[in-house]
Formats: sequence, C-alpha cells, structure tokens
Amino acid sequence: MTQKPDLPTAHKARLALLFGAMRDFDAAEVRAALVECLAADAKIHMCHPFGDLTGPEALFDAAYAPILSSLPDLERRDWIVMAGETDQGDQWLAAGGHYVGTFMAPWLEIPATGHLAHMRFHEFYRLVDTKVVEMQVIWDIPELMMQANAWPLAPSLGREILVPGPATLDGIVPGPWNRDAAAASCNHVTDMLAHLIRHPAEGGPEVMELDRFWHPRFNWYGPAGIGSCRGVPGFRNWHQIPFLTAMPDRGKQDAALDMHFFGDEAYAAVTGWPNMRQTITNGGWLGIAPSGQSIELRSLDFWRMEDGRIRENWVLVDLLDVYAQLGVDVFARLREFNKARSLGPIPLKGDLC
Repeated sequence: MTQKPDLPTAHKARLALLFGAMRDFDAAEVRAALVECLAADAKIHMCHPFGDLTGPEALFDAAYAPILSSLPDLERRDWIVMAGETDQGDQWLAAGGHYVGTFMAPWLEIPATGHLAHMRFHEFYRLVDTKVVEMQVIWDIPELMMQANAWPLAPSLGREILVPGPATLDGIVPGPWNRDAAAASCNHVTDMLAHLIRHPAEGGPEVMELDRFWHPRFNWYGPAGIGSCRGVPGFRNWHQIPFLTAMPDRGKQDAALDMHFFGDEAYAAVTGWPNMRQTITNGGWLGIAPSGQSIELRSLDFWRMEDGRIRENWVLVDLLDVYAQLGVDVFARLREFNKARSLGPIPLKGDLC
C-alpha cells in the first residue's frame, strides 16, 4: 500500500521560511516570504478593524507595514506551531505566539509608550499544493491598548497577564505527523465541547462533566478584555458564568457554522470564521447591555493534553468585532479616551547624554 505523504510536516517546513523572516522582521524579507508562501489570490480573514484582504501584498501593506513603522524593532516569537488534517481532508497549520517590540509611534491610534510591548497572535493557515490559500488571523489588539493604559471599555474579570506558551515547552511540534495521536487529542476536545453545550439547556453545571475533561490545575488563557483564569472555579467565575448568563442559547445556532478541528500530538486546534453564534439576552458579559441581538464570534483556539485531560487552553476571540456588531466603536471611544494625550512618536535616544 502506498503511504500517504506527510503534508503537515511539509507545511511546517514551508512556513518556517515566513516565520523565520519575521524573527528579526526586515520589511523586504518579510514581503518576499509572504509572496513565496501565499497564493496570489489567498483569502485572508483578519480581525477587526482590518477585515478581509486578498493576497500577500495586501496583507503586508494593510497589516504588517503599519505595525512595523510603530514598533520598528518588531519580532515574532512563536510558542505553538502545529499542523494537521481535518476530517474533511483539509490541511491546516496553526501558530500562536507574540509580536514584541518597542512601541515608538502610535498604531491604530493607540498611544505609543516607548517601552517593550507584546501582542498575542493566533494565526491559522490552510494550504493547498504547498501554498497558503486561506488565513484566519486574530491579533490581541486590546492587549496593546491595555499596555498603553488606553483600554477604553469595561475592565476584565479574569487576570490580565503576559500569556505564556506551553508549560512543557513542546509547542513547536516536530514531525512526523502522527495521525492516531492527532485524532486522540481532537476527539477529546470535540467530546468536551459536546458536553459543554449541554449546559444550561439540559441541566446544571454537572452535565458538562468538567472534571472528566479538564485537568484540576488547568490554565485558561483568554483574550485581553476577558483575561485568564485557573481551574474549574476560576473558569466558571471569571469567564463561563458571565458568558452563559448573557448568552444562554450557546450552541443552539450552530447549524450554519463552518468549524475545522485538527490535531498534532498532544495539541488540538479549532478555527472557524465565525465559529459561534448566540444572542445577547441578559447583561453581565463585558459590560454589554442586553440587546436581544444575535452576534457571531470568531475564536481561534489551542488545547494541550496532559495525562488524558486538558491542561492548557489558549483562546483568542475577536472582541473588537463583537463590539462593532453591537454598534460600539471601540476606536472612537479610544480617541475620546486619549484626546488629551500626546499621540506623537516617542523621541527616545540611544546615547547616554
């Protein structure tokens, strides 16, 4: 029998060219790597406020060039790079990490600080014939607003931290791709999610069987604006209870959603654009008033298994898009919040006198 080619491992090698160019972020090298790795008509779904773009040149000009001008020593630091095949046969690679650099000039009207800054990213790539044909990207822009003391909306319930990479330091998953291990990780997550949406429609918190799926010391790393938490009590109090109080129909409008699950050793990931749809029925989440409006949520997630349960979960939700759907212009509020501050570049010099 002819052995199937190990496409996930090949795709990691392919995109190592792009990620390597972003390590020290020379503009010409990054632009060339994007052109090399992405199809000319690649569909790029960026978080708010960037929207949808087409092709590598548009991605560089709209997203990377402006942030590079504001953080001129920009570098990319990956702590998860995994790849796999979905049940439908699609090939995806997912990367998570931080963009870091010195915040020297305003970006998206966020005031510069002159200090080291970090912004988490989750970036998912679908490849066909060695080329990226689709990207789904969430940058945690609110995280940068908070570092600039410029977040203009409700404070987080969870703890805002510099989100770490995997505790096991094995997030850059090497090949060869193990189909059985990938399936085991994915199946655990999909089973967990099937139980998760049973509450509140089918009963109290016990129907989720959280202790069966989650390690007792798990960390849940949410986006800035929600924050991070630890263990079932932290997860329930600082994220899930407010989330479900506001949107108790979670999981009831999912028929038309297009979600993609894939695994790689102890890791699983899911992408969809969007991958949740529910109704703001009550208050209690993000300080949002109950509008009765159905909203879509874009979430790009990673899970790490340990001893048969989930030990770490990285979640990025495009919160700025959620607010936009509800008629809240976060950037307009940002301008009002910061109009008495200097919005010019930071005139730091490197000499000693």
